[in-house]
Amino acid sequence: MPSWFGRTRSAEPAPSRSKLRVGIPRVLNIWSTHQFWVGLFGALGVEPRNLVFSEDTSEEQGRQFGKGRGTVDCCYPVKCATGHYGELIFGQREKLDVLFSPMIYTLPSFLSGHVARTLTCPRVMAAPENIRAGFVKERDVFAEQGIRYVAPLVSLDEPRLVPKQLFEGLRDVVPGLTADETARAVEAGYQALRQFNESLRRKSREVLEWCAREDRPCLLVLARPYHMDPGIGHEIEVDLQAYGYPILWAQYFPTDPDVMDWVFGDDIRAGHIRSPFDIHDVWPSSYSSNTNEIMWGAKVAARVPWVSCVIRLASYECGMDQPTYTPVQQIVERSGTLFFSFQDLDSTKPAGSVKIRVETIAHYLERYARSIIERKKAAMAPGCPLLGPPAPAVAPR
Repeated sequence: MPSWFGRTRSAEPAPSRSKLRVGIPRVLNIWSTHQFWVGLFGALGVEPRNLVFSEDTSEEQGRQFGKGRGTVDCCYPVKCATGHYGELIFGQREKLDVLFSPMIYTLPSFLSGHVARTLTCPRVMAAPENIRAGFVKERDVFAEQGIRYVAPLVSLDEPRLVPKQLFEGLRDVVPGLTADETARAVEAGYQALRQFNESLRRKSREVLEWCAREDRPCLLVLARPYHMDPGIGHEIEVDLQAYGYPILWAQYFPTDPDVMDWVFGDDIRAGHIRSPFDIHDVWPSSYSSNTNEIMWGAKVAARVPWVSCVIRLASYECGMDQPTYTPVQQIVERSGTLFFSFQDLDSTKPAGSVKIRVETIAHYLERYARSIIERKKAAMAPGCPLLGPPAPAVAPR
């Protein structure tokens, strides 16, 4: 009897799939893979309303839910995950059954097959176990709250391996899960992610076509996906967009064959690169997925006339980003494109200094954007497809 009444909630039978509540911290590489997880859990029978993402990063979130549970890590975006874990554990009106925080080893990227690897940052990959330690170091908070903690290692750029990895991670928390069903759910996840990425690239192409027709400048953001989080990137690109300049992110730049041939065709025919997605000419050590996309984005910005300005965002003392500061700036500036870098983003948003820098960028754009566009147009390849009818979107792989 004492052992019976002393059971924790975690020992209770798992709820049916339709009632299973799964929480996912909105952190790090979840910002570029979230639609995969939405598609995956949807295919497994989890109701959309029961798939819960934490809110954007904020100081209030960290103070309320992460206080006293922080772990030692020099990466600020990793440290922020503590608040997201706490919010999912303590901040829900209806308790979660599962906290799902995958350790993503490789990322699906439009550069896959054209670069050496698409690995994630080691600190970011290991972050789930790092943050988990803060919730079990004194007592197991997950067990107390009746929440199953699931953090499988997932190689998302190796689709044939992913079903096995996720089946092993989820079979104890998803009732009746089979290997075949997991494989079908993984394919649904990839399909959802492809559709999402293609929709954003179509929208980016629409923006570029408008800029080309109207001869108007736009800005390209070179950053890691989690800088889209207002608490990490401090919405600097939003402040700039308020001045009327369209904003594009390198991760969602259009990769249609006609655009890629126009941008990189001369370099391919000259033998400088093997494909539009080859970056070995500027970055031989192409192992890091986010770094590869940043370097590729710099090459694109240098060649597209209407990209008049590049905004580089990086977190404070990011070891993965530091070696890229100089080559990215040189690639962009040698084309005559404006380049502004925010390299020390951390927990606080120094509103005064950011406002001054944003005003400075807007001033330079107003003064020089027209001449930048004209100078880059004079050097661009003929037959710009952005000035003609749009081509159907085709995945680069």
